[in-house]
This record gives sequence, C-alpha cells and structure tokens, in this order.
Amino acid sequence: MVQALVTNGCGETELFAPAIEPFNPMTARRPAARPEGASAPPAAPPADPAARAAAMRARMNSPEVKKAREDLRQWRLSTPMDYFKGVAKKFQDAGVRIDAYTQNYRDDYTDEEIEKTFEQCKALGCSVIATSTQMPMAKRLLPMAEKHKLVVAFHGHSNTKDPNEFATPESFQAVTSMSKYFKINLDIGHFFAAGFDPVAYIQEHHELITHLHVKDRKKNDGPNTPWGEGDTPIQAVLVLLRDKKYPIPALVEYEYRGTGTPVEEVQKCMDFMKKALA
Repeated sequence: MVQALVTNGCGETELFAPAIEPFNPMTARRPAARPEGASAPPAAPPADPAARAAAMRARMNSPEVKKAREDLRQWRLSTPMDYFKGVAKKFQDAGVRIDAYTQNYRDDYTDEEIEKTFEQCKALGCSVIATSTQMPMAKRLLPMAEKHKLVVAFHGHSNTKDPNEFATPESFQAVTSMSKYFKINLDIGHFFAAGFDPVAYIQEHHELITHLHVKDRKKNDGPNTPWGEGDTPIQAVLVLLRDKKYPIPALVEYEYRGTGTPVEEVQKCMDFMKKALA
C-alpha cells in the first residue's frame, strides 16, 4: 500500500482500518497478507439492490462472520499501540502523511472497542477519525471525541431518504452542531449525486470540512464513472480549493470499474487533477 502511494506521487492519504487489521469477511477486503486459515473473500455482490441486501443479511448472520467479528473485536482490544506506531513509521519513512484514520462504526461496536480505535488513531499520529456511520452512532462517539480531543469526520453518501444517514446539508448541520470535534468528510461525488452543489457547500462551510473524497458520479444518484465521464464538478472544486487557499486535502477515491490496475487507475485520477489545475 505504501509503495503504491509513492508510485502515484501521493504525499498524503486516509488510512482505512481494514488495510491494517486482520482479514474480516464483513469488509470483503483482504490485507496484504491474509491470516493463515482465513477463507477467501466472498464473490462480488449481486447487482440488484434487493438481492444485494438479502445476500448481505445472510452473510452477516453466518457463523463465519459472527466469529470473525468477535475475533476482530478481541484483536482491537488486545493489540499493543506499538503495532500502530510501527504502521505510522512506514508511512513517515516513505514521506506519506496519514490525514485520517477511517473506522466505519456500527452499532455492534462496544464502548471499549470504540475507545481503542481512538487510541489507535493517536498512535498513528492522526488527529482525525473518518467514519461512514449513522446518527445514532454519532451520539455514542461524542463522549469519546470530547475525552480524547480527536476530530470525528462524518462521511456522507447519497441516500437522502434515510433520516439516520449523512447525505443532506441538514444532516451535516445536525451532527456538526453536536460538538466542536464533529466535522465533515465531504464526498463530492456522493454529495453531487444526491442533488447538492459541492462548490457552493464548500464555500459556505469550508471551516467544517476536514478533507474531501474526490470521485466522479452521474447526477440523480447515478453510478460512479471514470473521471471526466460523470457530472461531478471535480475541476471547479479543485480550483476553488486552490484559489481560496482552503486547507482541505482532496483525496482520490477510486470506486469506478477501471480497466487497469488500482495503481494505474489512481494515476489516471492524479493526472486528471493535475490537468484540472494547470
């Protein structure tokens, strides 16, 4: 992972927790070295949303996933902070700054487990925890953020129908009003696909935004696309950050189905950004 960032010329990144945690079938992601005896990741989910939801429910209730979830919890509770300091050193030695540590909190996290993730964030040298979660979890995260004096940046999606989701300007206003430690990880692709203008929003609320996820999506909750083929105003956002000198990192989020390797596709995104600012 570190070498890929160096190859792409990335000087900063957001570190997704599953990249440094043991393999967990719930995430459908594999670390650099899969633990001995771990099963292979599941097949790609069905395209139909209803079938995908049913498959997810079945998987979450499987004995394998339940055991993996408990094993992961115990790993989080028992792993010494020196492990995370060692991870941080690898990034530091390569000249890559970790802007945020991402933990996607679910309601099955225990309070002790949540607190450990805040301690891990500190050990990584981060001051920001990014999370894709829901409003009920924000209430549980509040005392931890206040205790540890760490910013929690809430990542938005495009589901504007669920009142517990972070997607609308109103939902972001509600969560950031809860604490000075609650901020926004604005995903400009999701925000635009949900029907909102990321340029205007950044202008008005830039002091609440820790960092951006940059991706291209079609409008009206359309799909992810290769950059330049969607409707998201990526160039306008980047120019705004540059011209206004907002200290907001704009991080590539590679989510479309590319034809090359992840390194090759991220490089295309990096080149797109450079051209947009030329």
